[in-house]
Amino acid sequence: MNTFGKSLLIGLTVLGMGTATLAAHAEDARHEHGRMHEGHGAQFAEHLAKRQALLHDKLKLSAAQEPAWAAFTAAAAPKAHGARPERAAMAKMTAPERMEKWIAMSKERIAAQESRLAALKTFYAVLTPEQQKVFDDSVPGGAHGGRHGHRGIMKH
Repeated sequence: MNTFGKSLLIGLTVLGMGTATLAAHAEDARHEHGRMHEGHGAQFAEHLAKRQALLHDKLKLSAAQEPAWAAFTAAAAPKAHGARPERAAMAKMTAPERMEKWIAMSKERIAAQESRLAALKTFYAVLTPEQQKVFDDSVPGGAHGGRHGHRGIMKH
């Protein structure tokens, strides 16, 4: 093997080791981030309730629309997902088993999102065109952009 080939092989090996190290650190950071937020459920619920109250006031709902609002906010409430698998349990699984586990968890999240979408469509249908515009502008991704759609149904 010539010098260039050896240098290339060494470079690729170092790059591969660096990538593996970075992936391990990213996984540790992700788990640490999850632990940081475990105790904040009550704060999040309070924050969400305030944002929903603001949106409710902006929409100026009629008495006839209130039941649809109640059903919508109940469906939009954060649900406890199945417990995240323990790192040790995941480490004991084969690569295909781990992938199957992650896919199953993704399917659960998608089913929850589809349920929220159905409730959103039902609520949206009872709004007047003016209320729909207010709603569109007030939720994540509306006229004012929105921060992170996964953090709740209403923006500040």
